[in-house]
Amino acid sequence: MFLKMAKRLLFETDKRLLWKLAWSMGFKGMLSVQKHKARLRRGQVFPPFLYVSIINSCNLRCQGCWVDVAHKQEIIQPAAFHKLVAEARDMGNVFFGIVGGEPFMHPRLFDLLEPHPDCYFQIFTNGQFITAEKAKRLRRLGNVTPLISVEGNEIVSDQRRGRSGVFGKTMQGIRNCLDNKVFTGVCSSLCQTNIDDLLTEEWIDRLIDMGVMYTWFHVYRPMGPDACPELSLTPQQQLRARRFVVEMRAKKPIVIIDAYFDGEGQALCPAATGMTHHINPWGDIEPCPIVQFTTESIHAGEADQRSLKDKFLQSEFLADFRKLAQSTTRGCIVLERPDLLKKLVEKHDARDATARGTALAELEAMTVRPSQFNPGQEIPEKNWFYRFAKRHWFNDFGVYRGQNHARESAPAILASRNKPTSPCLPEPTGNHGVVDGSGLNKQLDNPHER
Repeated sequence: MFLKMAKRLLFETDKRLLWKLAWSMGFKGMLSVQKHKARLRRGQVFPPFLYVSIINSCNLRCQGCWVDVAHKQEIIQPAAFHKLVAEARDMGNVFFGIVGGEPFMHPRLFDLLEPHPDCYFQIFTNGQFITAEKAKRLRRLGNVTPLISVEGNEIVSDQRRGRSGVFGKTMQGIRNCLDNKVFTGVCSSLCQTNIDDLLTEEWIDRLIDMGVMYTWFHVYRPMGPDACPELSLTPQQQLRARRFVVEMRAKKPIVIIDAYFDGEGQALCPAATGMTHHINPWGDIEPCPIVQFTTESIHAGEADQRSLKDKFLQSEFLADFRKLAQSTTRGCIVLERPDLLKKLVEKHDARDATARGTALAELEAMTVRPSQFNPGQEIPEKNWFYRFAKRHWFNDFGVYRGQNHARESAPAILASRNKPTSPCLPEPTGNHGVVDGSGLNKQLDNPHER
């Protein structure tokens, strides 16, 4: 597998782009994480990876989208973006995830990226605006990788994306990138309607045959004003996805990314570990893209002249968010305990950062739901390379050490609702709306957290 992957990298990519990836994202990215680990030891958090939504507009209308894509267009201006990148670079950052909306709808996208050849950018896109000419510009830049989303076959893609002809247009964008030897990835948000089509060896083999170098399987998160919770995966399906990723990493010559597990298969949340936070198109600093509340902005104003560094290091809202997430679950605090997150937002009087202004009501309407945390069902990495890399540069960095998740996490609450109550057993605190948790493993006292 390693020889096949090396052959693909040598013969299917532009060597200059490969060098940029290895140096900027690889070597310098590792140094960014090392600096993050050193800051954690001092009790400081400045995320080594920042995700920046540069625009809210999008040409698609995806099921469960939490972005205000139909509202008045808002973009991050080049001057604000350059200031953000410069201040983050001073902290050792080199990697930035560019999200939206649809980033290629930003009228000055290349003006944002071109002044920063020493950084590396990953653009999350539906690919439909990547013409052959734009692909050539991406190749000339060399430090940009498009991560193009495919949500199923022709029929399912149209259903998921709310438009017609989506699959063909997206595949053309992928081909335009590959024809120009741009280092290209394909991502999918696994849900009930596409898991059987996309979580297969046949799909992985098709991506490899096309020339795609990496893929990323997200898990659908039911958020926003039209959450479509019926699309969510069951705990068993999430385990199936984890097992598939581990197996394919050990046998297929393609990089497979995940953001939910360490090398031992233990669940984690990148925002809880301080690995990443999010900037929205208005410049608001949020814990993650689906937690649309804020108390700080990247923009300097009369009321807050602090640097980006100080805003991150001194934010009580972000610090308390991380503490709440760490103490409650190894999974997604938004899905598992929206009630506790709502109390945190109210405690800090955090502002609703959406254009629609209904984020708090949406949070209140959510119910306790399983996420990637499935104690007792950990699936360790089989591929030594992924295991080594995660051990050093992608894990929980000790933030869950000493935490007991056998009481307040979704698995604990759902398990307690599925067994007879006893006056000798304490009830979980709070009033929780609960979704079906049948089949959840009852082994809640994770030995890794003792």
